[in-house]
Amino acid sequence: MAAAAAPLPLRLPNDDATNGWSAILPPRTPRHALQGDVQADWLVLGAGFAGLAAARRLAELRPHAYIVVVDAGTVGNNASGRNSGFAIDVPHNIGSSLEELRQAAHYQALLTAGMNDLELLVAQHRIDCQWRRAGKYHCAVSPAAERTLQHHVQELRALGAPHELLDRNALAARLGTRYFAAGLYTPGTVLLNPAALCRGLADALPANVTLHEQTPVQRLDLSGGRVVAHTPQGRVRAPQLLLAANGFAQQLGLFGSAWGAETFPLVTFGSLTAPLTPEQRSRLGAPEGWGVTPASAVTGATLRYTDDHRILVRQGFEYAPHFRVSPAVRERVRCEHAAVFAARFPQLADVALEHFWEGSIAITRNGAPRWGRLAPQVHGVAGCNGAGVVKFTALGALAADLALGQDHPLLAHALALGGPTRMPPQPFMGLGVRAYIAREKWLGRAEV
Repeated sequence: MAAAAAPLPLRLPNDDATNGWSAILPPRTPRHALQGDVQADWLVLGAGFAGLAAARRLAELRPHAYIVVVDAGTVGNNASGRNSGFAIDVPHNIGSSLEELRQAAHYQALLTAGMNDLELLVAQHRIDCQWRRAGKYHCAVSPAAERTLQHHVQELRALGAPHELLDRNALAARLGTRYFAAGLYTPGTVLLNPAALCRGLADALPANVTLHEQTPVQRLDLSGGRVVAHTPQGRVRAPQLLLAANGFAQQLGLFGSAWGAETFPLVTFGSLTAPLTPEQRSRLGAPEGWGVTPASAVTGATLRYTDDHRILVRQGFEYAPHFRVSPAVRERVRCEHAAVFAARFPQLADVALEHFWEGSIAITRNGAPRWGRLAPQVHGVAGCNGAGVVKFTALGALAADLALGQDHPLLAHALALGGPTRMPPQPFMGLGVRAYIAREKWLGRAEV
């Protein structure tokens, strides 16, 4: 079995040097790109949360193996380093059926393990990423969305998860904005700088792991019982591949139409202010950093007030089958972010959004990730469906256990999640995704 013969550079991750989370960090020199022929025992494709967790777990279980990790971009500027910086400890936006509650229990076990692993690594390696268990506020603007919070309360009770339902006045005292009618607070979420966390995890990889950045894999050959990954300046040969490139994996042609029919890519957008001055902070009135997720994921805005006194706005989804949006779309969303900020924080009219960037996520139709054995010599994980910091840390590590035939009590939970349901072929998939986004925007228009 071999991948498509031709490289696909236009569909590789695009590091446009705009990621605000990286821009506010000290300069970093990337690990050198792979050059020449390299022989490894394992190849890990992708240095995001899943890939770094998989490489670490492989190294722990096989301390004498040589593990090579390649990433098309630079650590912290890939998709993992561009998210909103929420390490969420409870299933996010759980559904209402008994079946989904049963799945939520499996997710809860995985999230607890992933959170514990990350917390230990941050402490052990002293990773400076503003890691703080501040909790999150799941907030509603309209009466209809406010009623859904009551349903979330029942779900959290079923999971035994601590929570607190807050009204407008209570939220205003904690967040510095009266925009939200109600919010559901859960205390276990960790807020962080995702680019800094990715950097720290990469720098703390075990000694038998070698990371190569700025090394896109342009072609994969899986013939002859071995994996050969071709890159612009060399190639890697290994008996086994662990694939952790999320939605970008479909660009390698490894799974033909099947992979593309199980996931679809969305581009997301983030903005970040400069640090508020002491006087501006007094106008905001929030005593410490916080994070807000919206009742309507498609139309609402995710917000952060960081520990270094910046405000993050993440809002907007665009279907992007080629992982790109036009400059006109970027400018439109940038203006929308300014309007979101002005509506929620009118007292900060003199604060500008200093950074603006794109990110990407891979969505599956039924919310189940693509995880486990993907081909005879390939294991991996994709289809994060968002909120992937903890989830993909756990699933990346477990993919390594599964690939090595190593028993682990959490494997049953991961296997119980099932797999993605197939998407219709193009052009019907694109039409359906765009129609779904348009419908969700209409239904959630009061949450903007």
